[in-house]
Amino acid sequence: MKFEFSAGGIVLRQAQDKKIEILVAQHSQHHGWVFPKGLIGDSGKKETKEETAVREVQEETGVWAKIIKPLTPISYWYQFEGQKIKKTVYYFIMEYVSGDIKDHDWEMENVEWLPIEEVEKRLTYSSDKQVWQEAKKLLGEVA
Repeated sequence: MKFEFSAGGIVLRQAQDKKIEILVAQHSQHHGWVFPKGLIGDSGKKETKEETAVREVQEETGVWAKIIKPLTPISYWYQFEGQKIKKTVYYFIMEYVSGDIKDHDWEMENVEWLPIEEVEKRLTYSSDKQVWQEAKKLLGEVA
């Protein structure tokens, strides 16, 4: 059994019509729609959960965002090459600062801004839907 720790973000921005939009991405390998995240410290240096979340959002989506509030970590199990892995993901509500989704990296085949009411329908995995439920409740406080 192996343990992995990742960090990522649920990024929000105010659209031109003043409504809030949320950033989602479609993974190039499994094609699932997710929130951007990645392994803590995979950049080869010691980094915090917060630093990882900001870096991964930027790498995977082309967007720079700042952290507003941490969310409750999500844990789940998955199998990779016959090994059982428990993954814990530290998500943060983040606010768009700059950047363009056209500048996303190879890990994501699509990146989109969605209205709040469309996010849950687009997400593929229950872990993302679970963290989205908490984020949605908090958005009224931070948006």
